Amino acid sequence: MAEPVEEPSNRPSDPWGRIKNLKSKRNGSNTWQVVAGSAVLGLVVATGAVLAAGPWDNGQRKAERQLAAAADHTGGVHHGRRLPGAPEPAPSAPAVLGALDPVTRSAPQDPASLRTALAPLIAAPELGTRVAASVVDTATGKQLYGRGAATPMTPASTVKIATAAAALSALGPDHRIATTVRLSEDHRTLTLVGGGDPTLTPAALKSLAASAARAVEKADATGVRLTYDTSRYTGPERHPIGKNPNLAPVTALMVDEGRLDDTDRGPATRSEDPAGDAARAFADRLKKAGVQVTGAPREARAPGKARTVATHHSAPLAALVERTLTNSDNDIAEALARQTAIAKGESADFAGARRAVTTELEKLQVPTAGARLADGSGLDREGRVTPALLTTLLARAADPERPGLRHVLTGLPVAGFTGTLSTRYQDGTGTTGATGLIRAKTGTLSGVNALSGTVVDPQGRLLAFAFLAAGSTAPEAAEAALDALAAALTGPGG
Repeated sequence: MAEPVEEPSNRPSDPWGRIKNLKSKRNGSNTWQVVAGSAVLGLVVATGAVLAAGPWDNGQRKAERQLAAAADHTGGVHHGRRLPGAPEPAPSAPAVLGALDPVTRSAPQDPASLRTALAPLIAAPELGTRVAASVVDTATGKQLYGRGAATPMTPASTVKIATAAAALSALGPDHRIATTVRLSEDHRTLTLVGGGDPTLTPAALKSLAASAARAVEKADATGVRLTYDTSRYTGPERHPIGKNPNLAPVTALMVDEGRLDDTDRGPATRSEDPAGDAARAFADRLKKAGVQVTGAPREARAPGKARTVATHHSAPLAALVERTLTNSDNDIAEALARQTAIAKGESADFAGARRAVTTELEKLQVPTAGARLADGSGLDREGRVTPALLTTLLARAADPERPGLRHVLTGLPVAGFTGTLSTRYQDGTGTTGATGLIRAKTGTLSGVNALSGTVVDPQGRLLAFAFLAAGSTAPEAAEAALDALAAALTGPGG
C-alpha cells in the first residue's frame, strides 16, 4: 500500500477575490503585510519584477500584480495608481520600502539573536527526531543560522525547488513544450507525437485535430490510420512509489495529467494508460472534424519522412514552474525533470533526470555534496538534499543577475493565501503576524515534514530558509512547528 504523500493544494480558484475580501477576514495590519510582502519581494529580487513579469495570468501572478498596483508606494511600475476598492496602504509602507534601498538598507540580522529566537522552536518535539536548518541573507549569501545545514535529509516536495531551478537554468523561462501531429509521406497515417506536456487539454486536442483535418483534406486522403508516439520519454512510466493518486504514469503524452475527474490539483483517480486515452480522444476529435479514421489508435513512432501538420505549445516554462510550486504539482515536476534531461543530452527517464538536474545545480554552484535527486517531485523517500542546497538555490533565484530563475520565488505559495500554504498561518495558530510575509514550498511524507522559502525580516531584508524534519508522528503538529520557525524570522510577534 502506498504511503501518504504530498498534501493537496487548497489554493482558491480566485485568489484575487479572496484577497479583495481581506478586510472582512483579517485586521488592517495583516492586510498591509500582504501588500508589503509582495512589494518587498519584487524590489529585492529586481525592481518591479513581480509586477512586470509573469505568464500565469489566471492565477497567483495576476493577483500579485493587482495587489502591488493597489499600494500607493514608490518604486513600482504602477506608481501612483490604486485599484478601486483595494485596501489602503499602511502608513508604515514607506519606511519598510525605504529600508530596501541599497544605500539606506539596515544591517543584516545579528546571527546570535537569530539563534536565540530559533533555539526553543527548533527543539520542539513535534518536529520529530531530526531537524536540519539553514537561514541565508539573499543579498549577501551569508548564512545567518545553521543547524546541520550540510546534512542530507529527505526533502519531500521541497525538492521541487531544485527541479524548477534546474529546468529554468537549462531551458530558460520562455521554453514551451510542443505536442505535434505528423502526416506520413503517403498521406495514410497521422501520428500524434507527445512532447512531454502534462498540461495538454481537450481544447488543445480539438485545435490539433482541426489543423490536421485541413491537412488531410488538402492531401485528398480518403482516410487515415492514427498512431501515437511517446518515444520522447524512455524508461519506466511508473514512479518507484507505484500506483498513486498523486501522480499519473510518467509519459510524453497525456491530457490533463491523466486525471479522470474535473480536478486540476491534488490527488485524483488517474488513467492507467494516459497516452492511449489521449490518442483515443484525439481520434474522436478527428472524426468530428470530418476525418475518416481507420481502426483503433496504436502506439508507433512517426514515420521518418512525415511532415508536421499541427502543433500545440504549452504555457511558457515560467508558468509551468509557478504552477508546480504553488500547487505542489507532481506531474509537472516530473515533466520538468525529464525536459531538463533532454536539454542536457541525458536519457529522459528517472535516472537521466537525476543526473541532469544534479549537473545543472552544480553549474549554478549549489552545494550538492550528499544530495540524491531521486525524482523531480519529491515523492521518492530515497531522495536527499541539504538545507544549504535549498537556501543557496533560493538565493540564486533572488540574484538580480539571474532573472531567468526568478520564477522559483514568484511561484512559492504565499502564507495564508495561496497553494499549499492557503490554510496555514490562519487565526489561532500564533503565526498570523507572518501572513503574506512568508512564501514557501511545503513538503510532507509519512514522518517527514519540510518548509523552505523566503521571508522578509524586520530589517526589510529577504531571507531564504529551509527547515527539514524527520521522525514526526503528527503531521499537523509538525507543520505548525515549522510555521512557527518561519514566522520567527519576521521578528517578534511573527
